[in-house]
Amino acid sequence: MEYQHILAGSEVKHGRLSIIRKKLDPVALAWFQSHSNKTVALYHSDGSLIRRQVVIGTTNWNSWRFNCGISIVQKLQAGDKIIIKERSDGNLEIVIEQISVEQELLPYEQIILAECAKEMCLDKLVIKSWIYAINRKRQAILYGSSGTGKTYIAEKLAKYLVGIGDGFSELVQFHPAYSYEDFIQGIRPQSQEGKITYPLVPGRFLEFCKKAESHQGTCVFIIDEINRANLAQVFGELMYLLEYRDREMSLAAGNTFRIPENVRIIGTMNTADRSISQIDYALRRRFVFIKLIPNYEVLRQRYHLKKDFIDKLINILEQLNQVIADENHKIGISFFLTDNLDIFILKDIWRMEIEPYLEEYFFNQLEKVKEFRWDKIEGQL
Repeated sequence: MEYQHILAGSEVKHGRLSIIRKKLDPVALAWFQSHSNKTVALYHSDGSLIRRQVVIGTTNWNSWRFNCGISIVQKLQAGDKIIIKERSDGNLEIVIEQISVEQELLPYEQIILAECAKEMCLDKLVIKSWIYAINRKRQAILYGSSGTGKTYIAEKLAKYLVGIGDGFSELVQFHPAYSYEDFIQGIRPQSQEGKITYPLVPGRFLEFCKKAESHQGTCVFIIDEINRANLAQVFGELMYLLEYRDREMSLAAGNTFRIPENVRIIGTMNTADRSISQIDYALRRRFVFIKLIPNYEVLRQRYHLKKDFIDKLINILEQLNQVIADENHKIGISFFLTDNLDIFILKDIWRMEIEPYLEEYFFNQLEKVKEFRWDKIEGQL
């Protein structure tokens, strides 16, 4: 058995490597099925031992997972090529061909990647792994707590994906009243020469896709606050087409529709409003999910002339987020991105934005809020 695969970010985490069932050839598939829940040893191609007893565990019907160890997996990036071979003794041999950040990137792509990394204060490898995941799945959702820069990062990723080609990007924001008619198509009453007519009018996404068909480059559709609408109702037939991009489908009100190959969709999701666990599995399976956490490096870079002040603020935010102890409700850095942050502006932000947020979150534990009132933290700055 020999299995070769280009890694995606979701397949490598927490020291474990996931092997996705649908990507296996028949020989490799048969091997993993016969070795489920059995123990093997992992070796490097040079014969050196990686790990002695590794269980080929089944996470579900869709994949197998085995522990390669943090020292191996933490070095892997999306896009790396991994080759798994069965040795003569029945154990596994692993060969890893790692890519460099600039490998296979055109000069203009390297320039845009460097610009995005600087603007987002993120490592180029991280951004490249996200881009790879978006292009692989063709639709992604950036999720995180309030103030983690989801919309900003979505726009920067769209900028990279569009590149210097003839593609384009558009943004729409979902809300509770957003409907299928707004997004796909619907009948809209119109007045013409004193008469009311009811033409079939295309929605925002249908218009976007029609426009994208006349372009060769990548076209990115950003859905801000994607979880604020009733997604199953708004998407309609799109649920099918998101998975089967090469197919065309008849719409409920007439006409046929397909999503062009050059279209990418990026949604943003505030987990303080609704966590991922509340999104139905059919929809989740059609997107890759990219988690965003408060990136304090943004504050350090933006206010680099106020290093001591910013370091103290970051220390307070880290303490506060430890007390919050919920990934979905951590305080992000966007609250503090102003033209010129100083002690007076910070006082206003803290009293008018942060304290009300904490009062709502700790509504039945107000003693925790007391420790982070402005009067308490001012002396720490």
